[in-house]
Amino acid sequence: QVQLVESGGGLVQAGGSLRLSCAASGRSFSNYVMGWFRRAPGKEREFVASISRTSGSTAYADSVKGRFTISRDNAKNTVYLQMNSLKPEDTALYYCGSTRLISSRPITGLSSYPYWGQGTQVTVSS
Repeated sequence: QVQLVESGGGLVQAGGSLRLSCAASGRSFSNYVMGWFRRAPGKEREFVASISRTSGSTAYADSVKGRFTISRDNAKNTVYLQMNSLKPEDTALYYCGSTRLISSRPITGLSSYPYWGQGTQVTVSS
């Protein structure tokens, strides 16, 4: 049974920072590509960031590039999303996802992520 538990969301003013965490259990976390996605009110879930299994390669959505940083600690079975210079348009429910793919490259496609956490809310006020 795969379990992903996100934490770290909250309410922050524009320009502020938050760090999201995703704790994984139930499988060989270090083998698989991980990612963060988000769903804003009235919109579809969208890709935010992904990291390869050895942290050697990352990918970001254009809207967050230069502001967000994804990282992972395989010893702690945890993936992180550091979010800086937050904007009101970053307001969304943020989800951590795990693939079943052993790859040295990040993966951006939603359909490649069969495992999801419950989400953590990020609200950025103007």
